[in-house]
Amino acid sequence: MQSNREALDKLSIDPAGKTFVEEWVYPFGVLFINLLKLIAIPLIVASLIKGIAELQDISRLSKIGIRTMILYIITTICAITIGLGVANIVKPGSGISEETIAKLTSDTGQTDVVNQRISDSQTKTKNFVEFIVDIVPENIFGAIGDNSQMLQVIFFTVLLGICMLLIGDKKAKPLKRFFDSLNDAILKMVDLIIKIAPIAVFALLANVVVGTNDVEVLLALLKYSLTVIGALMLMVVVYMMMISFYAKKNPIWFLKQISPVQLLGFSTSSSAATLPVTMERVQDYVGVDEEVSSFVLPIGVTINMDGTSLYQAVATIFICEALHFDITFADQLTIVFTALLASIGTAGVPGVGVVMLIIVLQSINFPADKLPLGIALILSVDRILDMCRTVINVTGDATVATVVAKSVGKLGEPNQEED
Repeated sequence: MQSNREALDKLSIDPAGKTFVEEWVYPFGVLFINLLKLIAIPLIVASLIKGIAELQDISRLSKIGIRTMILYIITTICAITIGLGVANIVKPGSGISEETIAKLTSDTGQTDVVNQRISDSQTKTKNFVEFIVDIVPENIFGAIGDNSQMLQVIFFTVLLGICMLLIGDKKAKPLKRFFDSLNDAILKMVDLIIKIAPIAVFALLANVVVGTNDVEVLLALLKYSLTVIGALMLMVVVYMMMISFYAKKNPIWFLKQISPVQLLGFSTSSSAATLPVTMERVQDYVGVDEEVSSFVLPIGVTINMDGTSLYQAVATIFICEALHFDITFADQLTIVFTALLASIGTAGVPGVGVVMLIIVLQSINFPADKLPLGIALILSVDRILDMCRTVINVTGDATVATVVAKSVGKLGEPNQEED
């Protein structure tokens, strides 16, 4: 064992190279993280308002609308719970020792600050009533200026969206057009920021590489990835139970009919890009009436992010365990509420899940000093996991559309069927 350690020491990064990475490469990764944090609140506000405004058809399709919302919320809570449950059992981040983390963070110059913030966060245990009270902001502009108060921002945004529906389309139209335009602009901003993700990942991981020669990090990432994929597979089992017991359809047949949707979702990592194919397969190959699919599926692209929510739960536990940040039961409740509410405003485009992960981490007061390192670990395997969780997102959309159609008598025989 000692000889192995000595062999690793001989492979240590040259001090000059380490300095170069820390001073000239790593800052580009920090820039990427700052850009994601910059757009987090505008993205939530614009997307959530747009999603709620789209529900104005609920007056005509109240029965479908209510059942759709309830099912999407139930499946999202189920996904988050599965993610937290599996992560707490497997403990994917437990393989990284304190010595390794010390190597990664010892040169930041802010060790004392990090330790103080960790200590402070551990003492902020609140009961359920205090938690609910804290969701309501005293000053929305103060909440908007603090990413750690994301639940307060979401509360205000939901309240604003509901009031826009109550005052009628004519009065709300100017505000709706503003948020629609803002949403499009923010999504374009996300698209531009994500384009530099490969460079940012390289910069963030370069800093990790020069900080340690320990294989613990790689083993922990493998364990984390398998944990996410395993939890996602459990979510598929939940969907198939819904199809079998409520929709009275063969689950294997159902998966066969929507397999092109899953394949496209996997390749594009975008449930929004997959929407046209999802509507075609659900209508023509599953038998869902167009009245149901045209309402349920577009709404699902905005508010149904089961795979992303599950991933956020596992990733948060992984990062906290890997970087030795203890979380309480109250913190896990915060993860459930934040991931649920944030998923409502998560646009169905690649890369947005990373923004939501940052929101969830900040909601539990995760130390900002360790945030770049935690995100770097996640991003190193995020692409393949993003593809996998998009498959769950689109499968969830199709499942809810089928169940809702069955509940309102709009599930008939398919026009076509996959051979």
